[in-house]
Amino acid sequence: MGMTMKNKRWISIVTVLLGVMLLQSHAFAADPLPNVDISIGDGSEEPGTSALSLLLLITVLSIAPAILVLMTSFTRIVIVLGFVRTSLGTQQMPPNQVLIGLAMFLTFFIMAPTFSQVNEVALQPYLKGEITQTAALEKAADPMKKFMISHTREKDLLLFLNYTKTEKPETYQDIPITVLVPAYAISELKTAFQMGFMIFIPFLVIDMIVSSTLMAMGMMMLPPVMISLPFKLLLFVLVDGWYLIVKSLLLSFNT
Repeated sequence: MGMTMKNKRWISIVTVLLGVMLLQSHAFAADPLPNVDISIGDGSEEPGTSALSLLLLITVLSIAPAILVLMTSFTRIVIVLGFVRTSLGTQQMPPNQVLIGLAMFLTFFIMAPTFSQVNEVALQPYLKGEITQTAALEKAADPMKKFMISHTREKDLLLFLNYTKTEKPETYQDIPITVLVPAYAISELKTAFQMGFMIFIPFLVIDMIVSSTLMAMGMMMLPPVMISLPFKLLLFVLVDGWYLIVKSLLLSFNT
């Protein structure tokens, strides 16, 4: 009998809830929600044009960071800073966030004249409506090409020109951006590895001295890294290593 009364109670509760939902449905039917229509553009484009333009814009924005990284001084700086940490043997010190942040601000500092020129000849005229989007992109490419070609080896540039069977251009403006970007990227990689090799040498000497000393003393079980790390840090601090590294990076982009 107790179970019967409990079932009746649940049935009454469910009936009340169904009644409330029914009343709400009538209220919504009497006063429906307004239709919301989101559109891009002024409606003058042909059907599908706005969607295609939006898709192309999203695609460009998704690869824009990679393009900017390969077209600026960021690649060389972040690789050299990574070599510094590896040669010191400090594992994750400084952390990746610090190295990438320092590389980004050094990139802005080095690229400031180029970015200012892009702003003057391309961005501001485009925002004022004086030139079209295509003309703005062409004008913005010239300062970037001038910066990249000054740090690109001729051998690397000829590699991609010969692969695409492109005639040797007379000026840097005539070089296709699709050829110049990869040539500049591998040139930067080579330069960064050369600087990293020079950074490794003094720390490698310290490791060799410490390892030879421990072997001569018969301390085979003591890891040489534990002994050499304080000496490498001491040397790096005494010579003001971060100043020398940043100075070398800045001077490497002035040549």
